This record gives sequence, structure tokens and C-alpha cells, in this order.
Amino acid sequence: SIIRRQRQELKLLIAELKDRDRELNDMVAVHERHIQAWEDDRQKILTLSEQCSLLTSELNERNAVIKSLTKKLKLLESQHNDSKITLESTRQKFKELTQKVTDSSVHCQALEEKNQSLHCSILELSAKTGQLQAREQELLSMLQMKDKALIETTDQISEVTSKFKTLENTLRTAKDEFSNSREQQDLSLTLNDVMCQVNKMKDILSEKMKESSKNQEEISHLKQENGCLRSELILAVEEAQRKDQLFQFAKSKQVRIEKELSSLRQVCAKQQRDLHFLHVNFDSSQDSRQ
Repeated sequence: SIIRRQRQELKLLIAELKDRDRELNDMVAVHERHIQAWEDDRQKILTLSEQCSLLTSELNERNAVIKSLTKKLKLLESQHNDSKITLESTRQKFKELTQKVTDSSVHCQALEEKNQSLHCSILELSAKTGQLQAREQELLSMLQMKDKALIETTDQISEVTSKFKTLENTLRTAKDEFSNSREQQDLSLTLNDVMCQVNKMKDILSEKMKESSKNQEEISHLKQENGCLRSELILAVEEAQRKDQLFQFAKSKQVRIEKELSSLRQVCAKQQRDLHFLHVNFDSSQDSRQ
């Protein structure tokens, strides 16, 4: 009975041990499953930590890119504002220059009209110059003729003077002979003839002197008229030259204004291209920032 009881106890113990062993096996299986789950979780955690570090580095890089893009955006905004200000000033300058060009065009039109009038005046002055030159040639020919007439008159006066001197000498000799000669009546007749000739010669001499003085006055008047015509011609030529110089100055001023306007147009076009490029960069930077 003891052995049976012990066997019964052993069977109970063996059954209990089997139950314990089964429980331990279940616990070991559960523990292994827990370990496997922990290992899986550990691998997942490692993978997630690697992904997190990659994402962190990528985030840092993107933050750096965003900062650089922000700086670039601020720079582009400042450049855009500067370009706007410059464009406004350039537009204002362009308007001013356009107004200047309009004024200069009007001024140039007025100068062209004035040039036409000056051209007509120059033609009139040229015609007047031709007339004055013809008048001058005519006056020169008249002066030459008057000089020839004056020379002839002077020769005649000198001839008459020599004749008068000869007659005076004859009169003196006749007077001497009249005082010493017996033929007083013939000498008186001769003396009367000589006196008549002397009076005639005196009249001719006075007429020639009057004619010579008249010719000299006319020559001096013609010389004065020639000098006046020459001075008038010189003044007309100087006035035409001054008008031509004024027209050339206005023309050069118009050329300078046109050159300045073309350069400002080029600057305005360049600034518009820069502004368009800044707009494109600004839009692209905003898109990248978004």
C-alpha cells in the first residue's frame, strides 16, 4: 500500500511535472516569440532611426537650401525694387528726352524754315552781290574813263598854261619892244591881239579848271559809293555766314540729342530685359520656396 501510494504520488508528480514542463515550454515559446518580436521591433527601430537620420540630413539640406533661397529671394526682391526704381527714373528720363526730342524737332523744323528763308535771302544777296559787282565794274570803268578825262584835262591845262606863259613872255617882250620901237601902232595892235588871246586862254583855263574840279568831285563821289557798296557786300556775306553757322550749330545739337536718346533707349531696353529676368527668377524662387 505504501508502494502504491508512492506510485500514485509519483504519477501525480509526473503529471504535475508534465504540466510544469508544458507550462515551461509554453512560457519558453512565448518568451521566444517575445524575443523575436523585440528583435523585429529593434530592427524596425534601427531602420526607422536610419531613415530618421537620412530625413534629418535631408531636412537640414533642405533647410539650408530654403535659407539660401530665402536670401536669394530677398536679394532678388531688393534687386527687383532697385530695378523698379531705376526703371521709373529711366522712364522719367525717357519722357524728358522724348519731350526734348519733340522740342528739338519743332526747333529743327523752325530752323529748317529759317534756313529756307536764309537760303532765299542768300540767293537774293547773291543776286544783289552780282548786281553790286556789275555796278562796281561799271563804276570802275567810269572811274577809269574819268581818270583818262582828268589826265587829258590836266594835259590840256598844262598845255594852256604853257601857252599862257608863252603869251605872257610875248607880252613882256612886246611891252619892251613897244617902249623901244618906233612902230608903236603895230605893236599896240599886236598887244591888243595878244591880250585878247590871253583873255581867251584865261577863260578856257577857268573852264578847264571848273571841269577838272567837277570831275574830281564826281570821282570822289563814285569812290565813296564804291566803298559803301563794298562794305554792304561784306556785311551781307558776313550775315549769310553767321546764319549758316547758326544752322550748323542747331544741326549738331539735334544730332547729339538723337545720339543721347538712342543710348537711353538701349539702356531702357536693357533694364527691361533685366527686369523680366528678375521677374522670372523671382517667380521660380517663389515656386521652389513653395
